[in-house]
Amino acid sequence: MVSDQLSSGTLGAIPARGGKAVSIRQGQAVKVVNTHGEQVVDTWAFRANDVTEFMSMDATRATICKIRPSVGDSYYSNRRNAILKLEEDTSPGVHDTLMAACDNERYGLLGCTAYHDNCADNLVGSMKELGIHVSWIPSPLNLFMNIPWTADGALSFESPVTRAGDYVILRAEQDVIVVFSACPQDILPINGIHTAPTEAHFEVLN
Repeated sequence: MVSDQLSSGTLGAIPARGGKAVSIRQGQAVKVVNTHGEQVVDTWAFRANDVTEFMSMDATRATICKIRPSVGDSYYSNRRNAILKLEEDTSPGVHDTLMAACDNERYGLLGCTAYHDNCADNLVGSMKELGIHVSWIPSPLNLFMNIPWTADGALSFESPVTRAGDYVILRAEQDVIVVFSACPQDILPINGIHTAPTEAHFEVLN
């Protein structure tokens, strides 16, 4: 049973290297704040009464014909239903819809020989706290993540271009569970050149 509903107007923390899930009713919104300015926040949304329906970056790109949605665009589910709408964005608008969530195997490819905190496990753990089991990891909306691309299709991992306090507001277009992970990446510079993950915050809005 889903029980983690944050009261509207209450600021919630997404711990550095950790995750957090929150229930959002249709019509409510969630404000996601890049508190310190350079933290990537992996973001997922699942239909509250059927988590086999979830926000899909593949379906979103195919529906809106953009790699990078902008204010006024909706994100779509794997069943092609609108699930979240990007209502406001005070950042430069640089977010990623291409990269998979980091997992322990990813860090192994980057040279780690021991377990490394990762967004995939943060998703599973955050849902488990609500009594929900997920055995798959959808590709996330990587808020504030800077993945430039070139005309020949090359991608690179670069530092965020956000500032401390920048935020986005996502409006729920159905009852959803939204999950956040303050990405633990500390090898590549996606959380800034100092590669130091930090906390971020969120607020549920009516």
